[in-house]
Amino acid sequence: MAHQATAPSRTAQTSAVADLARFFPEATPVRIPVQFTRRNCASNDSKASASVEERTIIEFGTAREVLFACTTPLEFADVLRLRNSDGSLDTEASVVAVQYHPGKTIVAARFSNSVPNWIVKS
Repeated sequence: MAHQATAPSRTAQTSAVADLARFFPEATPVRIPVQFTRRNCASNDSKASASVEERTIIEFGTAREVLFACTTPLEFADVLRLRNSDGSLDTEASVVAVQYHPGKTIVAARFSNSVPNWIVKS
């Protein structure tokens, strides 16, 4: 007699960041812990401009972009400062793509300046 059951898939589940990475053909999977700071520009506001900080993992990268998930609600053209723990990556990037999911934001950000050798393919 046949029994119904479920089994885990043999193919890996794709993450939301991997889904966004499909739009960046040169994207390479990486796992780089970073902290980013978003600068808020309050030009006509009497309050001092505030910054938002969050730790995350860069999941995909190209020579010019990084892709990651975060809980901060970022927007297109937000400027981020990205830093890793040893300081070998310390640069600014501008948000070029955003996907909103419940409880998280999927982001692609492009470096403002060239960052040589930050990602090395073998």
